[in-house]
Amino acid sequence: MNLMIDHKSIVPLHAQVEALLRKMGKDPEYRKGKLLPNEVDLAKQWGISRNTLRQATNKLVYEGVLVRKKGVGTRFADPSITTRVHNWLSFSQEMKAMGIVPVNFDIKVCWDKPGQEVAGFLDIAPDVPVLKLVRLRGRPEGPFVYFVSWFHPRIGLTGGEDFSRPLYEILEKEYSTVVKLSKEEISARACTTFLAGQLGIRKGDPILVRKRMVYDPGGRPVEYNIGYYKADSFTYTVESERL
Repeated sequence: MNLMIDHKSIVPLHAQVEALLRKMGKDPEYRKGKLLPNEVDLAKQWGISRNTLRQATNKLVYEGVLVRKKGVGTRFADPSITTRVHNWLSFSQEMKAMGIVPVNFDIKVCWDKPGQEVAGFLDIAPDVPVLKLVRLRGRPEGPFVYFVSWFHPRIGLTGGEDFSRPLYEILEKEYSTVVKLSKEEISARACTTFLAGQLGIRKGDPILVRKRMVYDPGGRPVEYNIGYYKADSFTYTVESERL
């Protein structure tokens, strides 16, 4: 298998490395558990730094594509026993999968300073205004989630887009931005007065907070999203097998 880095390509090196590693994973020997070459040798072979190689391998370890064991090495995971969720869905896709017609009850767009946490994810200064999208969404019977999204300025969104359409369809078709990876955090908290008014519940009622950090195939940040769900409307299921 001829795997080479194109150092003249405009594609970032870490993205090229990720693509080559995925190709390696299709090799029957690696599928049977053969260890990857060590970092030093592989970095020399491809003419890249160990940091560049590690950036790509760390991402694949997070996705569950690679398994790293201290003192042993790194190999490709058996997809039948990985404990990570491989596929993630947009809100519209989640609703479609459950046979629910998604409804937008309110959509607001503005340019706003993201604050430290969001700016840290987007890797920009916290005082740089970015596009902020707020949507109150649910089913025909009523709203059950309040979404707030911030987008990297690199994408080129103007604020004039029709955000009643599926978001990732807009990003891909109009801005050539493909989303690949989602990292999520889920927590519980008491509902504030503002969110209670939006979701039609009482202040202090339990809600679920779902943070979603979305990346493109090159590992670059695309969207930082927070969803505030009525607690009785959202169930998160993880299926895994014991190694």
